[in-house]
Amino acid sequence: MKEQQNKWHMDDSGASYLAFNDFNSNGAALWTESLAHQERQEVESFRRKLKYFFMNPCEKYRARGRKPWKLMLQIIKIAVITIQLVSFGLSNQMVVTFKEENLMTFKHMFLKDFADHNAKAYAVYTQHEVYTHLSYIVQQFLHLQNITVGNHAYEKDGHLYTPLLVCQQFYHNGSISPGNETFEIDAKVEEECLEIYPVQPLSTEEDTQLNNFTLQFKRLLEVNVYFTLKAINLQTVQHHELPDCYDFSIVITFDNRAHSGRIRVDLDNDVDINECRDWKVTGASPKNIYYTVLFDVVIILTCLASLVLCTRSVSTGVQLQFEYTTFFLKHYGKRVSWSDRMEFINGWYILIIISDVLTITGSVLKIAIQLKALTSYDICSILLGTGTMLVWVGVLRYMGYFKKYNILIITLRAAFPNVIRFSCCAAMLYLGYCFCGWIVLGPYHEKFRTLNTVSECLFSLINGDDMFATFKNMQQKSYLVWLFSRGYLYTFVSLFIYMVLSLFITLITDTYETIKQQQLDGNPVSELQVFISECKDHPNSGCYRVEERSSPCLFCCTRRLSDLHERLEC
Repeated sequence: MKEQQNKWHMDDSGASYLAFNDFNSNGAALWTESLAHQERQEVESFRRKLKYFFMNPCEKYRARGRKPWKLMLQIIKIAVITIQLVSFGLSNQMVVTFKEENLMTFKHMFLKDFADHNAKAYAVYTQHEVYTHLSYIVQQFLHLQNITVGNHAYEKDGHLYTPLLVCQQFYHNGSISPGNETFEIDAKVEEECLEIYPVQPLSTEEDTQLNNFTLQFKRLLEVNVYFTLKAINLQTVQHHELPDCYDFSIVITFDNRAHSGRIRVDLDNDVDINECRDWKVTGASPKNIYYTVLFDVVIILTCLASLVLCTRSVSTGVQLQFEYTTFFLKHYGKRVSWSDRMEFINGWYILIIISDVLTITGSVLKIAIQLKALTSYDICSILLGTGTMLVWVGVLRYMGYFKKYNILIITLRAAFPNVIRFSCCAAMLYLGYCFCGWIVLGPYHEKFRTLNTVSECLFSLINGDDMFATFKNMQQKSYLVWLFSRGYLYTFVSLFIYMVLSLFITLITDTYETIKQQQLDGNPVSELQVFISECKDHPNSGCYRVEERSSPCLFCCTRRLSDLHERLEC
C-alpha cells in the first residue's frame, strides 16, 4: 500500500514536473513572441514617423490637424516682399534716371561738339584741338550758373569753392626721333596740375593761366580734368519722398597712352548721394515715409518668423537623420547611404532661410535709406532683388505637391550632379577657345579684343546669335589669320552647337524619361523611400494622431508582458 502511494506520489511529481516544463516552454515562447511583436511595432512606429515627416502640409493637416503655418506664412511673405520690391524699384528708378541724365548733361555741356551717335568715336587729332577742347571745358565750368538748366552748383570747401584741376601726366624725360628710329625714355611718370577757381565776376586771369599751361605732347600720357558739381534730385518730392543731395565727381580724360596720333576723350563721373543738410517741404505730407517704414518693419517681423520656423524644421530633419541612421544600423545592420541621409535636409528650407536673411538685411538698409541715414542704393537693391528672386524660386516647392508639376523639380534635382560634371568638361574646351581667339583674332576683330568680350561672343555663338556679323567683321589684313579665323569659328560652332549642346540636352532628356518612367511604375528610387512605402497608413486613418501621444501597439505589448509575468509568478 505504501509502495502504491509512493508510486502515485512519483506520478504526481512527474506530471507536475512535465506541466512545469511545459509552462516554462510556453512562457518562453510567449516572451519571444512578445519581444518580436514589440520590435515590429517599434519599426512600424518609426516608419510612420518618417512618413509623417515627408508629408506635404495638406497631408500633415489631415494626419494630425496641425495648421500649415509655414505655408500660409510663405504665401503672405511672397505678397509683401513683392510689393516692397516694386516700391523700392520705383524709388531706385528715379535715382538711376537722375544719374544717367546728369551724365549725359555733363557730356553735352563740357565736351565740345559732342553728339550721342559718336560717343565711342569722340577724339581729337591735333594739338590745336586739344587746347581748344581744354579751353572750352574751362569756360563752360566758369559760366556754369549761366548755362545750366538744372540745379547744378559748385562744391564748397568751407567758404571757398573747390577748384577745377587740369593735370597732365608725362614721362620724366625722353628724346624721341621716329625718323632716325631712335628714342630715349625715362619711364618715371610726372604729373603737373593747374588749379582754376570759379571766381565771380570772371576775369581773364584764368585764361592766361591756361594759355601758359604747356602740354608735353612727345612725352604726354594723358590729360585729366577734375571738378565736382552738386545737385538735388527734386523729382522725389512728387512721390512724397525727401530729396537727396548728389555730389558728381567728374573726370574728363584725354588718353594719349598709345601715341598713335589719336587722343580719345571720355567723360565719367562718380556719384556720392548724401543727406541734405537743411530742408523744408511745404504742400506735401511726409506721412508716406513713415507708412513705408512701418511696412518694412512688418516685413522684417514676417521674415523673422519664417526664419525661425524654417530653422526649426531643418534642425528637426537633422535630428531625424541621425535617428534614422542609428535605427537602421541597429535593426538591419546597414549603414545609410549619403544620398538617403541628404533627403532629410530640405533644400527648400535652406533656400528660404537665405532669402529671409537677405530680405531682413535689405529691409534694414531700406529703412535707413528712407530715413536718410544711408544712401547705399546698390547694396540694398542687390539684397532685396536676390531675396525676392529666391522667394519666387521657392514657389516651385509648392508646385511640387502636384504630380504633374513635380516631375520638373525632380528632374532638375536628379540631373544636377551630371550637369555639373558635364559642364566642367565642356568648360575646358570653352576656355581653350577663349584664350586662342583672344590671342590670335584679337588684333583683327573687335569682339575678340579682351577675354570678357571673347567669352560673350562665343556664348552668343552657342545660342545662335550674331553669327553672320561675327564672320563678316573679321578684318582681312592678314590672309593667314583670316583663314585661321574661318577654321576657328566653323569648328567652334560645329563642336558646341551640334555636339556639346546636343549632348547637354540629351542628358536632361534621359533624366526626364527615367524619372517619368519611375513615376509611372510607382517604384521607389531609394532605400529610404522603400522603407517608408511599407507604411500603408493613410493620413486620414487617425494613426498619426495617436502616434503623437503614444503607440497603442506598444501599449498592448506592455500589457501582454505584464500578464505573462504574473502567470510565471503563479
